[in-house]
Amino acid sequence: MVTEACKKNHITVNNLVAKPSKEVFSTDKITFRKDQITYVITVLDIPENRVGPKLVDIYRKDETSPETFAHLELLKLSKEDHRKTGAGRPTKKDRRDIDGIQFD
Repeated sequence: MVTEACKKNHITVNNLVAKPSKEVFSTDKITFRKDQITYVITVLDIPENRVGPKLVDIYRKDETSPETFAHLELLKLSKEDHRKTGAGRPTKKDRRDIDGIQFD
């Protein structure tokens, strides 16, 4: 999955497009996009051996701003009011709900 993302130029290391064979060192900044959020990760240290997922946070620092997560929550809330394509005409209840929405 990560290899495919690198081949599609979706991952950058220190603002340079990363290839799958790119070697990562301490203090490198890795930027990638996942679920409409652009994550920024700083590598603190490289472990000598493989580590479990619970221990990964020791070796990295997540510098993604909290505003991006708040923006994702707003996107999720806005999608709840959207009717799916092909759902047909709104029912009487749907129409009353639409008319009752107050816009500021």
